Amino acid sequence: MTKVTFSILISTKNRKDDLGFTLQKIQYLLDREDVTCVVFDDGSTDGTTEFIKENFPQIILHTNKISKGYLYCRNKMLNETTADFAISLDDDAHFVTEKPLEIIESCFAKNEKTGLLGFRVFWSTANPNSTYTNEDIVRMKSFVGCAHVWRMQAWHEIRNYPEWFVFYGEEDFASYELLKKKWEIYYLPEVLVNHRVDISGRKNNKDYALRLQRSLRSGWYLYFLFYPIAKIPRKMLYSIWIQLKGKVFKGDFKALKALVFALFNVLFLFPKIMKNANRLSMEEYREYQNLENAKIFWKPEK
Repeated sequence: MTKVTFSILISTKNRKDDLGFTLQKIQYLLDREDVTCVVFDDGSTDGTTEFIKENFPQIILHTNKISKGYLYCRNKMLNETTADFAISLDDDAHFVTEKPLEIIESCFAKNEKTGLLGFRVFWSTANPNSTYTNEDIVRMKSFVGCAHVWRMQAWHEIRNYPEWFVFYGEEDFASYELLKKKWEIYYLPEVLVNHRVDISGRKNNKDYALRLQRSLRSGWYLYFLFYPIAKIPRKMLYSIWIQLKGKVFKGDFKALKALVFALFNVLFLFPKIMKNANRLSMEEYREYQNLENAKIFWKPEK
């Protein structure tokens, strides 16, 4: 029996068409004997489970009849895989690079302290007009959730993604945990992924305020979970001021609602946050601050 080196993990809910497009794009990877693919249908009502069973019988399928959340699905898939490396891919993202697995495995082999690799991600519903980049591999603070790969040894040494975050912030949570365990995160620009999302249109979506609320509160959760206590007040005040100055004072009252609700979320969960704190030492904090920010968005050169 061929050893499973890679597992491709995809969580989805009510996005059958996006998922089908992604699976067609990566079919050449699914056909490999050293690759498994796991899809977690988190309570879809659009026939996703039936679609997978009928069209992709080789895929390992998990189904929640009632949604348990994105992070529940990610934790379960990561904890159950037996592969050496686990690729987390959004249901609306696919590889553009033709032979990504060989590149990934080679990169991990060059540095035994690499715990996770983040890919170069092009955010657009259209294909990039150029795939060229002169970017180099670089160590980062964190990573983008839609497309990355774990060395499973590193995953098993840290705590699971915090399911009470619901959405947003889990990547930074894992990044702090990895730093505490002396694992490193790198940006791998040689592997390009197309994340089929219209970023500019998100502000007009109905869930804009909810997304902003969750983004703010997760950032504040992380301050109290990991930052040295002396650093927290100034970080919190600056974060609030930026939202007021950049959004609320310019008439964005959805942002005000998000800000207030996020503060209430922090107050409500404060005992849980303190119970789960795993603070960086000042030395670890300085090390983290000196790293490159996560490279999330890539634009082709003109």
